[in-house]
Amino acid sequence: MLCCLLLPSAVGSADSRQVLTAASSPWLRAVGKLQVPGQRYRNGHSSHYLEDCSATLVSSATQRDANTIITAWHCLELYGDLSKPILFTAVTVSGESLEREALRLADGGGMHADWAILRLRRKISSQQIIALNVHPHIADPDQPITMAGYSSDSGIGNSGQTLTFDPACAIYQQQPRLGDTNCVAHKGASGGAVVQLSESGQPLICGVISQGNGEGRSTFVPVSRFRNAINLYLQ
Repeated sequence: MLCCLLLPSAVGSADSRQVLTAASSPWLRAVGKLQVPGQRYRNGHSSHYLEDCSATLVSSATQRDANTIITAWHCLELYGDLSKPILFTAVTVSGESLEREALRLADGGGMHADWAILRLRRKISSQQIIALNVHPHIADPDQPITMAGYSSDSGIGNSGQTLTFDPACAIYQQQPRLGDTNCVAHKGASGGAVVQLSESGQPLICGVISQGNGEGRSTFVPVSRFRNAINLYLQ
């Protein structure tokens, strides 16, 4: 799969990620694990598998409950059997695991626009998980970002069972299609959140993780590329 393709590594990079704990910022719980059933066809035969990615619960400033998540297009690339559900799982503020079925709404259609929007069949209360608001502009390249997702590495990622986040990494460059960072992320983190704090300290999602090499270089799709589509479904 295209998830977290191999990218050039940063020389001398170290794993700067942290693991979600009870003391972590509450907004991190908006980032959940996405399981997508897929099918591959080869020599006239199909094989079934589960694609493990990440996704983020988002809402508008006026919504108390949320039912919209955003992820990467490539996580859904081979999804076609609508009888098999896409599942979003996140950890609530009380530490409980919460699961929702998700339906595909819109996407960019390829790696050139690696984003997707899904609708949860049942809303999630803000008392369970506080959804993230969408950044109204592009991320400030002079300010740090946090990148969070369910990396599938066997280290602190615990094979995708634990939410990990790089709490203060930097944007190298940011174009309308893609942003380049020194954040650490592995396969499985694709579709996860790129977050930057506003001047008032509010966490705002400014991008969706697209690729990473696990060694200090990751790319993301800025939400400015599909903000209008997100806002359409948040109404």
